[in-house]
Amino acid sequence: MEKREKRTYVVTSNPIVREKRGTRDIMLDVIIALLPTMAFGVYNFGVPALVVILVAMGSSAFFEWAYRKLLRKSNSIGDCSALVTGAIMAMALPSSSPWWMVVIGSFFAIVFVKQLYGGLGKNFLNPALAGRAFLTASYAGHMTNWVIPRSLLATGKFTADVTTMATPLAYLYTGEAMPRYYSRIDMMLGHLPGSIGEVCTIAILIGGAYLLIRKVITWHIPVSFIGTVAVLSLVFGHEGYGRLDWMGYNVFAGGLIFGAFFMATDYSTSPVVPEGRIVYGIGCGILTLLIRYFGAYPEGVTYAILIMNACSWAIDKVTKRYQFGVSKEDIKAMKQAKKEAKKAAKEEGGAA
Repeated sequence: MEKREKRTYVVTSNPIVREKRGTRDIMLDVIIALLPTMAFGVYNFGVPALVVILVAMGSSAFFEWAYRKLLRKSNSIGDCSALVTGAIMAMALPSSSPWWMVVIGSFFAIVFVKQLYGGLGKNFLNPALAGRAFLTASYAGHMTNWVIPRSLLATGKFTADVTTMATPLAYLYTGEAMPRYYSRIDMMLGHLPGSIGEVCTIAILIGGAYLLIRKVITWHIPVSFIGTVAVLSLVFGHEGYGRLDWMGYNVFAGGLIFGAFFMATDYSTSPVVPEGRIVYGIGCGILTLLIRYFGAYPEGVTYAILIMNACSWAIDKVTKRYQFGVSKEDIKAMKQAKKEAKKAAKEEGGAA
């Protein structure tokens, strides 16, 4: 008698992607894409930036290992997702962040946002962004301490009499005239203060292009996110700024481009289908500008993405595709049949 081959079927949570590469390969691609931004951040802000990056990645990996060890769960360090969380959170922090604050952010991101919901794929908020938001709410002074970057001093346009300075977004928020040493070209080249990974647009775009080429992400979220901010800021403008200048500052200042490529595209917290991703990106763009225009905080990218993370399930529900071979009429008929069955069961229970 012929023996049947035993097969094991493993049912896992989202994200479920038909791809030959595994989670580890995808996470390694994300780390590779972050390297240009990391390298420029270390060059721009020096050793303190490197310390923030290493502490964030190391503590994130440690907390994931420790949590799963404590609860006697399988070791998930090998998928490198904790390293990615730490790296992305580090890119969203000032280089002056004290090491203990970075450790607290990693603990919140890994334990409270990721692992308590079951681990990778089960969290409904981006852990790195949630960690940054938590630190902003808890340590606002440290999170708004912007060190003067080396690249700005190297241009000769600015002479440092102090160690910290205001970011371009701070000037946009208050409506003050933008200093001459903050041009759009300077912003693209990274000649401005800010978080470690948000200042150099060119480095971010190199990493984003790598993710697109490797098909780790699609164009839908970055294009719709950045495009929405660009179009709305051009249409509405701001008193004291030309429309093109206002649009350029809103696009290149702050964490918009980094957030669009590396944060909003997180598999676990973004919609699955292309149509849903476009709706999601547009929502992120609208909320970003609303916060920048009317909020109490100059930057809106973090909170805009987190809010849309919470709406991702609803977007998926509205934009979901029908099963192949099933028409809208079939779906309608099935829904009607379910309603009738429920009604009949209710009547039968009442009669009994």
